[in-house]
Amino acid sequence: MLHIEQNNLLIEKTLTERLFPNPSESSLKSLDRIVSDFDFTTFHLLTLPGEKHLLLISLSLRCWPDLVKHDVVKYLNDKYQPFNEVLTILSTNDVEQGYDYSLVLDTSTATTSSNYDEDFKLQLIKELSNLKRNAMAAPFEQAFNRYDELLKKYANANTYSEEIQQELFNEPVSVIKYRGIDECIYLKPSFDRVTVIFSTVFQDETDKIFGKVFLQEFVDARKRSVQTAPQVLYSHMEPPLDIQSVTTATTTTTNTANKKDNYGYVTFVLFPRHLVLNKRENCISHIELFRSYFHYHIKCSKAYMHSRMRFRVKEYLKILNRAKPENLDDEGKVIENRKTASGRRFDIRA
Repeated sequence: MLHIEQNNLLIEKTLTERLFPNPSESSLKSLDRIVSDFDFTTFHLLTLPGEKHLLLISLSLRCWPDLVKHDVVKYLNDKYQPFNEVLTILSTNDVEQGYDYSLVLDTSTATTSSNYDEDFKLQLIKELSNLKRNAMAAPFEQAFNRYDELLKKYANANTYSEEIQQELFNEPVSVIKYRGIDECIYLKPSFDRVTVIFSTVFQDETDKIFGKVFLQEFVDARKRSVQTAPQVLYSHMEPPLDIQSVTTATTTTTNTANKKDNYGYVTFVLFPRHLVLNKRENCISHIELFRSYFHYHIKCSKAYMHSRMRFRVKEYLKILNRAKPENLDDEGKVIENRKTASGRRFDIRA
């Protein structure tokens, strides 16, 4: 299966052209580019008027209000602090209108100064092209930090006691409405795991069938060969117990009975081996793209099935054309078409 890249390739290409300019081009060109990404994400790359060496990079996310609750601004500011000599982070009041987060890149300083080598520029391009990934990582990092706290808190406690079990059950669930209220990511940390639940909507019955097949492969892969993979669970219509208290309010007010039939919940259980400090970044990068990965392959599978059906129809038409009966007269007898030595046809008339 195809692996979806976590960074935005168009932004990576644009920044590479700016930070590694072509020597044959004498002057910088103006730029005004809008780039779309998964989950209704929009980027805007714009050169400032009169200052073509300053590149404004803005990000718009549908779930930004939910990310703000998880200190996304502080997380991004810390992430881009090492590049503060060439990168200016705009305050909340100065962010480009219609967008949620903005930075200004000084391409002139980055390209002309001898203080910044090629590795620095490549790392800068990588982090900026991962802007959406970094923004979405904030609630995951917060959930992982809460896991560390609970692990220390209950290190020597009897976690099977009713009191502690009730405390863990009442642990707050983080909700990120990454595609609006219909599709959300739920994060619930505990002392021995972090549970990540995706709610997704299937547009038609065919998507449900393909989805079950794909998810069964995730489950079987863990049984067959990848024992270290996270546990994967799937439930149709009914949300898992961990998030029923959170989903009840939204599903009763926004979903009709017919719409609820299209809902599915995919649960990933991340165990301590997945939450090791040096593995967390990679874990976040892969799991936050799951919904895009999942539905992308459903659409690809349907397209492949349609192409195979069209190919099969063409083959059947060829067979039918070869099986056409010869010319028959009114009595059902075969009309013989005879040819002369030169190849001309003639009919025998009574």
